Amino acid sequence: MKYAQALEYIADCRHLGSVPGLESTKELLRRLGSPEQELSFIHIAGTNGKGSVLGMISCVLAAAGYRTGRYLSPVISDYRERYWINGKLMAKAELGRYMEIVRDAAESMEQDGLAHPTVFEMETALGFLWFRDKKCDLVVVETGMGGLLDATNVIPPPLLCVLTSISMDHMSALGGSLREIAEQKAGIVKPGSRVVSVKQPEQAMEVIRDTCRQLGCPLRVADPQKATGVRRGLERQRLSYGGYQGLMIPLAGQYQIDNCVTAIEALQTLMEMGYAIPEEKLRAGLADVKWPGRFQVIAKNPLFVSDGAHNADGAKRLAESVRLYFTNRRIIYIIGILKDKEAEKILEATCGCAAALITVSAGENPRGIPAIPAIELAELARSYHENVTAADSLEEAVEMALLLAGPQDVVIAFGSLSFQGELLKIVQNGGIRRGDTHDR
Repeated sequence: MKYAQALEYIADCRHLGSVPGLESTKELLRRLGSPEQELSFIHIAGTNGKGSVLGMISCVLAAAGYRTGRYLSPVISDYRERYWINGKLMAKAELGRYMEIVRDAAESMEQDGLAHPTVFEMETALGFLWFRDKKCDLVVVETGMGGLLDATNVIPPPLLCVLTSISMDHMSALGGSLREIAEQKAGIVKPGSRVVSVKQPEQAMEVIRDTCRQLGCPLRVADPQKATGVRRGLERQRLSYGGYQGLMIPLAGQYQIDNCVTAIEALQTLMEMGYAIPEEKLRAGLADVKWPGRFQVIAKNPLFVSDGAHNADGAKRLAESVRLYFTNRRIIYIIGILKDKEAEKILEATCGCAAALITVSAGENPRGIPAIPAIELAELARSYHENVTAADSLEEAVEMALLLAGPQDVVIAFGSLSFQGELLKIVQNGGIRRGDTHDR
């Protein structure tokens, strides 16, 4: 199977949707030789911050000399962004070859009267097979949705479970209260694992403590309030934490300090377990992190920012960063939101910062969730802001934003990761001059 054929096959299987549960993934992996049993995992769950923490941990481990795989979702620009080893994407030819192996195993299940695995289940199995064959020392994995019933939770007890910020999201699947959602996220914790969690709201923290106590797992809590010497900028940020002075991360956004603190606690836990991570390698790894679509400056003149805020908590954190970085600057939003999100809360959290809003249809996400149509989203947004326009396409939205924006204004596109890759292409192909920004 060639790369293009692999993508066509995945597209053909999208109709299978998302099915919570582990049995199908377990059976698929069994037919592939149970590759997950031969790997050592760091498993990450949470509502926001999973990808950034995954990026920080995996970059540091790679810098320290460990052959480190990482499996993540969703992606921004390239399907292969799901699969990395030491900062390098899986080759197209490899993806085609491995997808053929996984397809044959999936079809054999169907022939035996079992349900055909979903796309995410196949992608997960493919990743574990590839990481096993490439002899990874460690594999850093983020859950797709939830934790307890997420396909990634078929792995044996991880060396380390990491819980990033937990808030209200995917309520129809995970539960209608913070406690219920925390129970799903904490479902990745298994006997024999160590656990690191960022400091959570008390309801979620109580669930995590109880889970760790019941399973006999040591818990370490990362407290962002203990970070000192924080210097924020659009190009880089600095902080001191955990005995390290003047650490640098090339990521903007107020929330990245929380993510960095969580990653440091995770790395220190691994050091206690015997993994050698010299300070200079930790510094170098953090300084090398790249994470697109998270408060990322993609152009200037005017300044153009792409952000993946897609739920109420993410929107709140985005608004905090906007107020921090862009005080007294005119803000123009491009917003696209999926139908399973709390659109009203996202708009309520962000609209107060804006001079104008342009709504778009964000496009269907990989789980098959459609977007709120631009016109419908605009009507909703008018309850929170008087200057709202619906765009017929993302290209039109970018064009409108640039016409509205003066040299000192800021355009921020957010609401879903599903359109961030297309946005980047439009901005780059539109001849908007990209350039460096400066610390503020």
